[in-house]
Amino acid sequence: MNQESLIAKNLAGLTGALESVILNEELANTQGLLQSLDARVKAFSCVLLIVTVGLSHSWLNLAAVFVLVLLWVAAARISLWFFLKRILLFLPFTAIIAIPALFITPGDAWVHIGGVAITAQGAHTAGFLLLRVMDSISCGLLLILTTPWNKLLLALRWFRLPAILVDIMGMTYRYIFLLLHSTNALFLLRRSRTLGTFSGAENRRWLTRALGSTLAKSQHLSEEVYSAMLSRGYQGEIYSLSRLQFQRRDFIGLVLILLTAAILLWSTYR
Repeated sequence: MNQESLIAKNLAGLTGALESVILNEELANTQGLLQSLDARVKAFSCVLLIVTVGLSHSWLNLAAVFVLVLLWVAAARISLWFFLKRILLFLPFTAIIAIPALFITPGDAWVHIGGVAITAQGAHTAGFLLLRVMDSISCGLLLILTTPWNKLLLALRWFRLPAILVDIMGMTYRYIFLLLHSTNALFLLRRSRTLGTFSGAENRRWLTRALGSTLAKSQHLSEEVYSAMLSRGYQGEIYSLSRLQFQRRDFIGLVLILLTAAILLWSTYR
């Protein structure tokens, strides 16, 4: 790969990451059904559904949860293709983890590949793992896409998640954008000042130096930010101007999600 294509590829990836994040913030502020619910209700519902999915032993229940999530996606005015693409990004990693279960799970031989047999019980186990992961990722992704980040952090703090963890999550989310912008500017600068081409070894050396410089800048920035926080009275708790308000629709949503989880669990363990 020549220098031009290397720079262009990295520029495209960084720019795509930035655009994706910006679009997520726009979706979270869209006038959709889920966007209007309290962040605490959505966070609780997400965790409850993930637990329910983990306890379920029915293919029908797992499929029903995924269909329900897709209905919520439509109600939130989110493109189904946009949503499904992001789920599909994680499934290959799950499939890699599930593949050994096809062969090592004891049971009746179902399919023979070469001299190795895939058992019916192994296929069942791998299928359940994929469905559970798909449902769990869907719930978490829907929560992130329909909830502004600052309100989600407030909800986590309301559930008594340690303040230091919430602070780290908030600052990571904020400053990872700055890091992406800085790296993007670095690639643009190199591209604008380069006339010829470089060998692969020279490109790798430049990338190594750029990575080291970026890490050093991020370390220096973190120290400056923390010093600025201390000088402004930081004592372990970050406060926000946003406020969470529980309304009638939130109560209705909470009741509905509790009924849904109860029905799914009842149908599993009846």
